[in-house]
Amino acid sequence: MNRRKTSVRGPVLLPASLLLLAGAGLVAAADDATITAPSAVMTPNPPPDDEIARLKAALAQQQQQLQMLQETLASQQALIDKAAGTASARKSGTFTGIGQVASTAPIVPVAPLPALALPGPIAGPRPQAAPASSKNPCEAAPDQNAVPPYLRLGNVCIVPVGFMDLTPFWRDKNAASSMGSNFGSIPFNNAVNGNLSEFHFSVQNSRLGLRVDGDWKGAHFIGYNEFDFNGTGGATNYGVSNGAIVPRLRLFWVDVRKGKLEFLAGQSWSMLVPNRKGISALPGDLFYSQVIDINYIAGLTWTRQPGMRLLFHPNNKVTIAIGAEQADQYIGGSAGGSGITLPAAFSGLISTQLDGAQNVTLASYLGQPAVAPDFIAKVAFDPNSRLHIDLAGIESNFKTVNPGNLTQHFTKTGGGVQLGINAEIFKNFRLISTNFWSDGAGRYLFGQAPDLIVRSDGSLGLVHAGSTIEGFEARVKNTQLYGYYSGIYIGRNSAFDANGTTRIGYGYSGAPNSMNRDIQEITAGFNQTMWSDPRYGAINVMGQYEYLMRSPWFVAAGAPKATHDNTIFFNIRYTLPGSMPNF
Repeated sequence: MNRRKTSVRGPVLLPASLLLLAGAGLVAAADDATITAPSAVMTPNPPPDDEIARLKAALAQQQQQLQMLQETLASQQALIDKAAGTASARKSGTFTGIGQVASTAPIVPVAPLPALALPGPIAGPRPQAAPASSKNPCEAAPDQNAVPPYLRLGNVCIVPVGFMDLTPFWRDKNAASSMGSNFGSIPFNNAVNGNLSEFHFSVQNSRLGLRVDGDWKGAHFIGYNEFDFNGTGGATNYGVSNGAIVPRLRLFWVDVRKGKLEFLAGQSWSMLVPNRKGISALPGDLFYSQVIDINYIAGLTWTRQPGMRLLFHPNNKVTIAIGAEQADQYIGGSAGGSGITLPAAFSGLISTQLDGAQNVTLASYLGQPAVAPDFIAKVAFDPNSRLHIDLAGIESNFKTVNPGNLTQHFTKTGGGVQLGINAEIFKNFRLISTNFWSDGAGRYLFGQAPDLIVRSDGSLGLVHAGSTIEGFEARVKNTQLYGYYSGIYIGRNSAFDANGTTRIGYGYSGAPNSMNRDIQEITAGFNQTMWSDPRYGAINVMGQYEYLMRSPWFVAAGAPKATHDNTIFFNIRYTLPGSMPNF
């Protein structure tokens, strides 16, 4: 945009300055013709009236031309400013651009900005663009007349990533899950919390980070960092005198692409998360819904964890990728999901060989065994901007050792498949469908299903788990609308303990009502842009209604067969300005 602006204004300003000089010369000539000579010198005869009239006419014509030039220049500048503002807003992930920042997940790809029909420049020498060492716009000389939407540091461009959120929310049951919904732990009506409601304010979803872009020897690289404030702290006075919420690392990765090959390493959204575009790790290119709920929607396959991936782009419409990500031998107990019941002889496996999410610190988490990383493969098809399809598969490997007999090892391999479709069936209206089925990959359903159980002899068994999300996303002028239905199904896998009478595993007869068979959600909402400017940021107002249901595998006599709750979110967001240059 900087070069385009220079090329339009330069040819106009130079002829204008020449004409101004010419006009000044004519004025001087006219004035000189009427100057009175000194008394010692004889005064020449005054010029004839027709010559004076001709000079005045020439001066009037020059003034008219200058006025026309000023009007043309003002018109061109207005068109350029309009184009700059529109293009910056399109590029910015804050508003409608794809893949720029984390502030919102855009729903409808924006068509390229049409070429503006600018008035033709007046003939004259064209200034040369500042020399650049490559096609990297971050290495070009800055345009002193523009306000860039990014920062320059050396030969890279940096964009601040972030927004401030204030989120009031209300639930008709006291789920005690903070701002995010723990889908698998909705209280029943025969419990104390099932007869209490909650209303809170939160700023925990506020976000800070940065994105760095550059080109080096034909390779384009992106560094991405993002924090929110949903960390776990040890303070006990949050609600009394100090809302000292704790920062939490969300994303921290680097991606390099040269030609058809691309490599990413660091902590990113898992490659199992459905995409909106290609297999990009940028938040705006991922589908994790439009909702305000920071735990998104029931049935979404997601996690943010360390890993690496290699991608191949045979053309602009197909992307193929393989990746290795952090593994976890998960047996439930996180994010409202129920844990399994272990055999008495193997109860010591929890938090030593298996992740039961009970008092697990970072040291014990990284200290637990993992026979291999989780391997994920994915292929994405983007035949055009209106259709995206991706197909993914995952393999997880598990291994335990009998503490009483170290020669006895138990291994199991699990996996799953996922199909996602994102299609614009007519302008600004998209249908979303993502479907997942697994044996031993329930951890990726926000921890709502365990990966495996342990039988009485120490052998391992996989737990079936699947999900679906069906919904729509639409844009009406400055408003985004959305609605989704989603569900999780968790299979039963139970056995008898060594005594032959006690049931163990998941979903057995007599199990606690925390062992869910299914979890379902219906949600809808809006995101209204109240004001936006690519130089100053944006203000958005959002709302979401959420209806959650869960049903356990076993219901005791006289107990409720299911439970549900209603949640209303409201959100006010200020988003930082900025967008990356066009590489």
